Amino acid sequence: MGLIRSKRNSYEHHKTTFHVSGGARRGGPHSRSRRQGTAQGDRVDGRHGIPGAGYQDSHFVEPKPSFIAKVHGADLLISVGLQLEIGWLPPLITQSRNPRVQPGAPGYLEGSQFAEILEKPAGGVSRSMGDIHPLGNPHFWLDPNNGRAVAQGIANKLSEVRPEDAAYFAQRYKDFAARLAVAEKGWDQKMAPFRGRKVVTFHQSWPNFAKRFGIEVAGYVEPKPGIPPTPSHTLALIGQMKSQNIRVIWVEPYFDTKVPNSIANSVGGEAIVLLPSVGGVPEVTDYFKLFDYDVKLAAGAFERMEKHGT
Repeated sequence: MGLIRSKRNSYEHHKTTFHVSGGARRGGPHSRSRRQGTAQGDRVDGRHGIPGAGYQDSHFVEPKPSFIAKVHGADLLISVGLQLEIGWLPPLITQSRNPRVQPGAPGYLEGSQFAEILEKPAGGVSRSMGDIHPLGNPHFWLDPNNGRAVAQGIANKLSEVRPEDAAYFAQRYKDFAARLAVAEKGWDQKMAPFRGRKVVTFHQSWPNFAKRFGIEVAGYVEPKPGIPPTPSHTLALIGQMKSQNIRVIWVEPYFDTKVPNSIANSVGGEAIVLLPSVGGVPEVTDYFKLFDYDVKLAAGAFERMEKHGT
């Protein structure tokens, strides 16, 4: 969730304060990310509304009274969308009594509208399918192309909120996009040798990341999204991994690693904890460091499996 508040005082430039919910905290056109997740620019004062979002499951955030206060003072709220925050964000917005950031108001923005959304259900959705997202997979920021598109959308919205600073926000976006273009080349180069490899993931957090780098997600530790692993599903998954020579499991930081580690041991492989969002470990403080971290771990696991002949 992103919140922006203009500070109308004697400051040289009025500032706007925002807090980012659910997913990727990023150093984009409006911000310089800091260790605690605070993003600051000359015209934007950004504070992320969810401390430690990188190691929390964004579906199940425990709202705090301090979140309501942050929403109350915002001029712009930026959410992930696709119902990722449906269990906790709508009540915060309502209780904030802030007309500027209510859905449909000029100060409400969903980042998903700018991104390529994968895994949109073709038919009806029911609870029997698990915790499935009826509008598509919300982890879209794990493709840098979507990160670029969302940053452009945020820059445009900031220019609407503060039109006098439109040129500033446009330049910040341009700087961000140029830096991202350089970083992408390095990430693509590191992952290129492993295109076509198969992995298993704990939860369905990685379709955009996998598609970007040519990795096939062949199965999941969860039998259905949000459903804990069962003995029968685990045995079937081990058999599948052995038959398809799959040796790497990607796990999100908020899931217990006991089962994925046991599965990995059974197939002579490795379970690694990748971060779906900024803040999952102290050193991952912005969007670029998120990809640096995940690409290094993912490529390293594939390399180790190659050395072991698997």
